[in-house]
Amino acid sequence: MKEFKYEIVKDPAYFAINRLDAHSDHGYYASKEEMATGTSSFRFSLNGLWKFAYAKNYDCVIPDFEKTEYNCKYWDDIRVPAHIQMEGYDRPHYTNVQYPWERYETILPGEIPQKFNPVASYVKYFNVPETMKEKPLYISFQGVESGMALWLNGEFVGYSEDTFSPSEFELTPYLREGENKLAVQVFKWTSGSWCEDQDFFRFSGIFRDVYLYTIPEVHIKDLKIKTLLNEECTKSDLVVTATTMANATGKATEKGIAEYYLRDVYSNEIIISGAIDLSETTEVHIHVENPKFWSAEQPYLYDLLLEVKDNTGVCQEIICEKVGFRRFELKDGIMCINGKRIVFKGVNRHEFSSITGRCVSEEEMICDIVTMKQNNINAIRTSHYPNHSMLYRLCDEYGLYVVDETNMETHGSWKSPETLVPANREDWQPLLLDRVTSIYQRDKNHPCILIWSCGNESNGGKVIYEMSQLFRSLDDTRLVHYEGVYLDRTYNDTSDMESQMYTPVKNIKEFLEKDRSKPFVLCEYTHAMGNSCGAMHKYTDLTDVEPKFQGGFIWDFIDQSITKKDRYGKEFQAFGGDFDDRPSDYQGSGNGIMYGKDRKPSPKVQEVKYNYQNISVTITETDFTVINKNLFVNTKDYSCKVSLMRDGIVIKKEEVLIDVEPLESKTFVLPFEITETVGEYCVTVSFVLREDTLWAERGHEVAFGQGIVNRNNFEKENPIQKVPFEVVHGQFNLTIIGENFEAMFSTSHGAIFNGMVSYCYGGVEMIKAIPKPNFWRAATENDRGNRMPFRYSQWKVASMYATFHDHKGTINKPIVEVKEDCAIITYNYLLATMPASTCQVVYTVYGDGTVRTRMCYEPVEGLSDMPEFGMLFKFDADYDRVKWYGLGPKETYCDRKHGGKLGIFEEKVTDAMAEYLTPQECGNKTDVRYAQILNNKGRGMMFEGDKMEFSALPYTPHELENAGHPYELPPIHYTVVRVSKQQMGVGGDDSWGARTQEEYLIKGDEKQVFEFSFRGI
Repeated sequence: MKEFKYEIVKDPAYFAINRLDAHSDHGYYASKEEMATGTSSFRFSLNGLWKFAYAKNYDCVIPDFEKTEYNCKYWDDIRVPAHIQMEGYDRPHYTNVQYPWERYETILPGEIPQKFNPVASYVKYFNVPETMKEKPLYISFQGVESGMALWLNGEFVGYSEDTFSPSEFELTPYLREGENKLAVQVFKWTSGSWCEDQDFFRFSGIFRDVYLYTIPEVHIKDLKIKTLLNEECTKSDLVVTATTMANATGKATEKGIAEYYLRDVYSNEIIISGAIDLSETTEVHIHVENPKFWSAEQPYLYDLLLEVKDNTGVCQEIICEKVGFRRFELKDGIMCINGKRIVFKGVNRHEFSSITGRCVSEEEMICDIVTMKQNNINAIRTSHYPNHSMLYRLCDEYGLYVVDETNMETHGSWKSPETLVPANREDWQPLLLDRVTSIYQRDKNHPCILIWSCGNESNGGKVIYEMSQLFRSLDDTRLVHYEGVYLDRTYNDTSDMESQMYTPVKNIKEFLEKDRSKPFVLCEYTHAMGNSCGAMHKYTDLTDVEPKFQGGFIWDFIDQSITKKDRYGKEFQAFGGDFDDRPSDYQGSGNGIMYGKDRKPSPKVQEVKYNYQNISVTITETDFTVINKNLFVNTKDYSCKVSLMRDGIVIKKEEVLIDVEPLESKTFVLPFEITETVGEYCVTVSFVLREDTLWAERGHEVAFGQGIVNRNNFEKENPIQKVPFEVVHGQFNLTIIGENFEAMFSTSHGAIFNGMVSYCYGGVEMIKAIPKPNFWRAATENDRGNRMPFRYSQWKVASMYATFHDHKGTINKPIVEVKEDCAIITYNYLLATMPASTCQVVYTVYGDGTVRTRMCYEPVEGLSDMPEFGMLFKFDADYDRVKWYGLGPKETYCDRKHGGKLGIFEEKVTDAMAEYLTPQECGNKTDVRYAQILNNKGRGMMFEGDKMEFSALPYTPHELENAGHPYELPPIHYTVVRVSKQQMGVGGDDSWGARTQEEYLIKGDEKQVFEFSFRGI
C-alpha cells in the first residue's frame, strides 16, 4: 500500500502494513565502554516536544499535513511520550465492561465510531544524527494507543495497531539530506479497539518511548535464550539462538562471528566462553554444570556477553543479556519451579500513574516492585496487556514471577452472538495471533515470565485456542493461561491450568472435589476496591492444605486515580466520571491496595503482607513452632528476634538462630520465662533481613507471629478507685459529682434528648453531644456493591432517631439507682425498626470519674443483621490524637486483622482517615484493651474494654457516606468516637454482590451485650 486509506482503520484484516517483524528487546552497543554508560550510539531518542494538531474525528483532520510543503512548525507543542488526554486534549474516560463509544453511535465489530473518534496528528522535524548517516535507519514506537499511520517526507511508511507492543519501521528509503519531516496520525479507536476493552481509563496518543535506531554491518536482530535444566535441576543446557539481519540497502550482512562469555554477576567469574560463526540463524548449546537457580526468592542472574565481529575481526556490537537458570513445568498436575510446588502470592498490575496515566516512569516501576517485595508479593499478572519492557528487566533483577498477558479483552462484546469477539470468527484470528507473536518475541528471554496469558475476559472459542497453540509452538518452557474457558468449555485445553475469578473458597473446594485434572489459580481475587480484602486469609490458608490450589492475584495493585483540582484549586484524586466522561463506571477505577496519589500502601497492605509471608509462627507458653514455606531459603538467612511484652510494653528481647530448611518446620523453646506478675503477656517472633537488599534495608521485617502466652488478670491502665461522690437530684437532671469530675444525666419525663448530657473533667466539658447507641457504619464499596445499605437501612435510621417515646406517646422514663460506691442510670431506647426493637444503655458512675457502660439489645425475629453494635461519642476536634492498646498500627476489622500486631500505638485522628477514593468506613481498631483520645497537652478521655473495637475519626458515619469525594466532607469540628462490641467485616470476595461472610456478621435475631468504661484523664 503506497498511500494510506482511512477505511483500513476499521478493518481487522489491517493491523500491520510495512511494520517490521517483532524481535527480542535486547540492547546493543558499539563498545564495552559504551555499554557501561547504558547509552547506545545506535539509538537516538525522539522523546520530547512534537508539533501537534487535534481533531475530534477524521473528517476534521488537517488534510495533507504530512506533506513536506505543509508547514507545521507553528502548530502547538505536545510532549512525547504522553497521552493526549493528559496534555489538555479530549478527556480521560473510564469504563470497565462497556465500550466507551456507546454514547455516540451504535456500531458492530468491523466498524468504528465516526462522529467522535479523536485523531491526533503529530509532526517531528529532525536531522539524521551524524553517527547514523550512511547507515540504515529505523524508527521504533514502543507504545501507541490504539493505531497509527506513519509518513516520512510526505511518503506513506506504514500502519500499525496493538497499543502495547512496539511498532517499528524502516525509514531508509524515505530519507533526505538535511531536515526530515516525520508525520504520525494516531487514531483513538480502531478495529483493534474491540480487543482492548480492559478495565481502565481510555486514552490515546504516543505514550511510550520513540527512537531512531541503526544497525552495524553485522547485527543480531533477534536473540533467543533458553535454559533447559534436567529433572534433578543439577545441570542445564543454555541454548542461544541468534538471528542476524541483512538490510535491503546492502549496508548490513548476515555473516560474522560472535564470541560469547557467560559470567557470574556476583563473583565476576567467567564460567564459559566460546565463539560461533553467524549466519541468518545460528544456534549454540552451552552446557552448564550446577548453575545457581533463578527464583523470586533468590533471583540469581548471569551475564551472557556477546561480542559480534565481522569476518575481519572488527567489533560491530556488544550485547549483554541477563540469564536466569530455572525450570517451570507441570509435574504430576502441579505447577513447579525448579522442582518445587509454587504458590502465586500475586497482584494484578495496571500500568498507571496519577500524573501521567499509563506513561509510567522507571522510578515508578521500581517503586512498585520494591513495595511488592517488601510486602511479600511474589508475582505480577500484567493486566491485561504487555507492560513496558523495563518492567520485565526489573522483575528479573528483583525477583518476581510474571504472568505476561496478551493485549486482548472483549468484555463489552458478550451481550449477543452478533457482537461477540473473537469467538470463532476467523477474520479476527490473524490480528490476535499477531499480538501473541509480538508479546512472545519481545519478552521471551526474561526468566521472570513463567506463564503466557492469552488475554482477559474474552469468553471462549477457537480463535483463543489457536492463540494458546501458537504460544505452545513458540515456547515449550512455559505454560499457557486463559480464564475464559471457565465460561465456555468448548476448547478447555486452551489453558494449562484451571483459572477462575473471585470464586469463593467453598466453591474452589467443591470444584476440586470433582475435577483435579489441572492446577487451580485465581487470576483475580480479593477485590480491593475501597475498604476491602476481608477474609483474604481463607484463600491463603487453602494453599497450605490443598496442593492443587496454587494461589492467585489480587485485583489489583494500584488505584487508577488521576490528580485533578476541584473548583477551589485544591488537588484531589479523581476517578471515573470526574471528567464528565460518560458512560462511566465511576469509582470502579479505584481497586488498588496502593493509593494512586503517591504509590503508598493503603491499610489493606498490612493484611496482604501477613497473608503472603513465607514463614509462619505458632506460639505456646513455653515454645514456638516455625513453618518455613520458602521453597529455597533457609530461615537462618534471616535474623530472628523474639520479644516479650507485658500489657503492650516490651520487657525482654532476644535474638536467636532459627535453622529451618525450606518446606520444613521445627519447634523451639522460648528464650525466656514468663513471670507470674499481674499482666497480659504476649510473645512476638519476628524474622528480619540480615543484610541490605535491592528492595529493603537490613532489619526489614519479612514475617512475624504473635501469641498471648498468659493473661494473668490483665492489669487495666487505670483501675477503678473507690472514691466518695455526691448526687444532685434536680427536677430535670441528675448530677454525680466526684473526684475532679461531674456527670449529668437527663431524667425528665418529657425531655426529647435524654441521656448523658454532660461529662466535665478537671472543669472542662468533654462531650459535645449526648452519646447514642450506634448500629451503622458508612457504607464501603463492598457494602454498596452487595446493597447492604438497602438491606440494612433501618439500622441507620435506628442510629439517627432512637427515642424514648413510642408511637402512642408513652415515654420510657430513665431508671436511677444510687448505691454506696456508684450511681446507676438506665435508659431504654425505642428503635425505628420494623418490627420494633429496643436497646438498653446502663451507665454505672463511680466516684473516681469512671463510667461503666452496658449496652444490651434483645433479639427480634425478622430483623436483619446490623453493621455495628456500640456507642457513638462526639468530642471537640482539639482531641486530635489517639493512643490505643490493641491491634495496629493500621486499621483492622474482624475479618481483616491477621496482619495487625498487638501493641501500643499512636496516631492523629486525621491519619485514621484512609485515603480511599470515596469517603467510607475506615480507621477501625480491633482487640482493643484501652484507647485514649488526647489533646496536645495529653488530656482527654480513656476508654477500656475486653477486646472491644474502637474508632476515632473527624466525621460521623452519616457525614462520611454523604460525601462522594474527600473534598465534599465538611470542615472538621469534632472527633467522633465509636466504641463497639463489633463492626461487621468488610468483605472483599468481590465488590458487586459478595456479602460479608457469615461468621463476621452481627445477628439482629441474637441477643447482643457490650460492656466498656470511660473516664477523663
